[in-house]
Amino acid sequence: MDAGNDPGEQSPFLALLTALYGSDVARPLATTLAGRCEQHRAAHPAPAATRQPLPLTQADALLIAYADHVQAPDEAPLRTLADFAQRHLRGVVSGIHLLPFYPSSSDDGFAVKDFFAVAPEYGTWDDIAHLRATGFDLMFDGVFNHASAQGDWFRQFLADAPAYRDFFVTVEGKPDLSAVIRPRALPLLTEFATAAGPRQVWTTFSADQVDLNFREPAVLLAVVEAMLCYAARGARFLRLDAIAFLWKEIGTSCLHRPQTHVIIRLLRAVLDAAAPHVLLITETNVPHRDNVSYFGHGADEAQLVYNFALPPLVLHSFQTGSAAALTRWAQSLEVPSNATTFFNFLASHDGIGLNPARGLLTDAEIDALVQRTKERGGFVSYKRLPDGTEAPYELNINLLDALAPPAVTEPVALVARRFLTAHAILLSLAGVPGIYFHSLFGSHGDPAAVTTTNNNRRINREKLIGARLEAQLTDATSLRAQVFAGMRAWLERRRVSAAFAPSATQQVRTLDPRVFTVLREDVAQKERVLCLHNVSADIVPVPLPRWAGEPLHLQPWETRWLATPPVRS
Repeated sequence: MDAGNDPGEQSPFLALLTALYGSDVARPLATTLAGRCEQHRAAHPAPAATRQPLPLTQADALLIAYADHVQAPDEAPLRTLADFAQRHLRGVVSGIHLLPFYPSSSDDGFAVKDFFAVAPEYGTWDDIAHLRATGFDLMFDGVFNHASAQGDWFRQFLADAPAYRDFFVTVEGKPDLSAVIRPRALPLLTEFATAAGPRQVWTTFSADQVDLNFREPAVLLAVVEAMLCYAARGARFLRLDAIAFLWKEIGTSCLHRPQTHVIIRLLRAVLDAAAPHVLLITETNVPHRDNVSYFGHGADEAQLVYNFALPPLVLHSFQTGSAAALTRWAQSLEVPSNATTFFNFLASHDGIGLNPARGLLTDAEIDALVQRTKERGGFVSYKRLPDGTEAPYELNINLLDALAPPAVTEPVALVARRFLTAHAILLSLAGVPGIYFHSLFGSHGDPAAVTTTNNNRRINREKLIGARLEAQLTDATSLRAQVFAGMRAWLERRRVSAAFAPSATQQVRTLDPRVFTVLREDVAQKERVLCLHNVSADIVPVPLPRWAGEPLHLQPWETRWLATPPVRS
């Protein structure tokens, strides 16, 4: 083929692939990718709406849920979830982040055996399509750092099949790996018996999660195929799980490597060419300055980045009765372009990460979070440091329990008010909110699951019987009903005001250290909302701008959103 007519030569892929693999490999690979994008685009035309520059509004909010979070007898959990969502969540959230629903061998779905299938115990691709057809956008997980040690790819590696011989990261001898940063206090290398003899395989997260080798172009192509599969199956968002660990280079921390950012830019370029309606979101549980680096230049990497510092800072605010640290951090928030925004969340299937709080809270304040977590019946996960010591990495506790004072019985309404104010903070900030299933429905933790599985994260992953959940939601006196009603009210309030659009301006102010204050304004729509959140047990007098009305007194843990004209929720 004449180079001048080669689509690979003209594609946005060539320079990126050259940076990874050199020009000799890059040229044919770029042609392959360009052709594959053209095929996908022809078979699956993108929706008419495109990023101009970011197709997200104040109506966008995602529920974070497992495929089997709601269960019913003799019914595929995905079908149960879809029917439950249609009854209860229309007009409440716009989409659902389906945590990994692929066949998996461990880690509640994150040890993927087959990236192209739905686990039979959850349902089928038709059930995914049914969920999408009910009107909800979908987020899928791209678990591309590693694969299951029990999947077909690794079985082929163990058999020394030529096409899979370099599919996973292997290490020879005993090199110095002390610089490697990882979120586990487990061995980094796991030895496996293969047809070619014993081989040491890199296992960042567990011996059952073997790390893919992106130095091998075939791995990149396999991941692109999975990504395009998800686009074809209805994903509007693609979450890149644990993406910061993607590129391994002995002698470095193996975290945030330049090649990792190149790969993200390449995945973004593929989506821009083949499925421009699909948005990338990076999951990097790291200090804030590193986390926001995954926006790239504002048009070349992720459109959304998890706002990982928010959960520990909100928890610190409520446990100390002061929003000062949260306010200082929020005043510094910025995005590199109007084509990017934050994914704001307080709880998820994982715990509350402590790394993002380092540098924002003192060591003593972080230690206090650890101690309070233990006092409230939670657990703490640790990571191994380069010097061989361990440090707290993650608080494993249900958020409702984490926010409650220890050993105190409170009226249900007060428990709900404090919890709802924490989420009102989340909803007031610029970005797209993500609300975990157990938070939306006011669940307590499940410490017994930790005991039976020896997995700290299981404390916040309980699966619920649909009929029992429905009955609790109909009881207006129950905590579940009061939390859900309050969440629904705040979400509905948010979705009707352009002041809460990701593109609307955000000014974080200090009226009183006990009150987290943010002013949101959409100049074009002439909408303005002053959001006041009392994080303390005190009655707090708050001076207001003249337009917002007379001074008011916020009750303990009370939220007020004041619009023009002032509106009390």
